[in-house]
Amino acid sequence: MDVSEILIPGDTPGTEWRLPVLHFAGRDPKAPTIYIQAALHAGELPGTALLHFLCERLRQAESEGGIAGDITIVPQANPIGAAQSHFGDLQGRFDLGSRTNFNRDFPLISLADRATLIEELDDYPATDRLKRQLLHMALGADLVLDLHCDDESLQYAYIDEAFWPEAADLAGALDMQAVLLSDGESSAFEEAVGFAWKYEVPGERRSRLPGRLSVTVELRGKRDVDPLLAKQDADGLWRFLAARGIVSGGTTPTAFSGPAVPLDNVEILRAPEGGAVLFHRKIGDRVAEGELLATIVTRPGQPGGSLDLHAPQDGLILTRTSDRLVRRRGDLMKIACGGPSNASRKAGALEN
Repeated sequence: MDVSEILIPGDTPGTEWRLPVLHFAGRDPKAPTIYIQAALHAGELPGTALLHFLCERLRQAESEGGIAGDITIVPQANPIGAAQSHFGDLQGRFDLGSRTNFNRDFPLISLADRATLIEELDDYPATDRLKRQLLHMALGADLVLDLHCDDESLQYAYIDEAFWPEAADLAGALDMQAVLLSDGESSAFEEAVGFAWKYEVPGERRSRLPGRLSVTVELRGKRDVDPLLAKQDADGLWRFLAARGIVSGGTTPTAFSGPAVPLDNVEILRAPEGGAVLFHRKIGDRVAEGELLATIVTRPGQPGGSLDLHAPQDGLILTRTSDRLVRRRGDLMKIACGGPSNASRKAGALEN
C-alpha cells in the first residue's frame, strides 16, 4: 500500500491541510479500477470505519498478489470540515466561510477536460482546491464510491439511473434496504463524476455508461460507528470488489431485494410548525397511507397544542431526524413510496 498526501494551503497565513491518499497497485491492466472516499461531510464516519477494516484485507491481498485492479482510497476526504467546531459541535457539512455544502458545487466538466481541474490551483480557495483534487482523482477510475451516512437511517444509496440496474450488485453486496434512483442533475460529487462521463465527448450526452459506476452510499446513521457494523460493511464491499474482478476470489453478491424508486417517489415529511417531535413509527417500518407518523407538540400543556402528521401514501421509512426539537419546515422523515409525491421537487438532490 502506497500512502501519499495532498497538501492544500489554507486561505490564511500559517494554515495548511493534509489529505492522506492510500493506493493499491493492480497487477492486471485490464481489470476495473476503483476510487473510494469517505467523510466528505466530515462528521459522517461510518465510511471511515469501514475503510479502516477494508484496508486490512486489502493489505493482506496485496501481499498475496490478489489485487487485480488499481484501488485508490481517501478515508477522510474533508480535513477542512473536520477542523470546523462551533461551541463544541463539529460543523462538517457546510463550509463556514462560504456557507456551501461540502458535497455541492463540484465542477461540471467533460472527462476530456479532467486535467484542467488541477491547473492553476492557486486561483482557488482551499475548499475549491479540495473539491478539484477529489474530483480529479475520482475521474481517473472506472468505479467511484462516495461513502456517507444519514441521520437515523437504513442502509441505502443514491444511484444515477444511468448505472441501474447494473449497480444492483453493489446494493446486494452491502445489504442495502433501498435504492433511490437519481436524475444526475446536481453538483454533488457523485453526480459531477457521472456528468463528466456522460459528456465525455463535449456536447454529446450518453444515457447509459456500461463499465462505469458513481454512487453515494448512505451507511445507516451518524451514530452507527461500530466495529461490528464496520467489519460487516467492509466484508460486503470486499464481495463487490471480488465480483467486479478488482480483487481475487470472484464471488456472486447477495441479490438486491429492496425497492428501487426514483427521487420523485420519496416523500419528505416536514414539520409544519416548530416544537417537540414525538415519533410513532421508526426507520424500517412499512406504513400505510393515513397512518399516524409523528406528533409535534407546539404549545405544551395548552388545548390544541399539538399537531399530528400522517403518511401521505404507503411506503418504507428510510430516515428519521435524531433531533427532538424541530424547526418549522424541518425534515422529519424520508419515506420511499411506490408512487410519485404530490410535493414539487427541483431537479437534482433531495437536500442541500
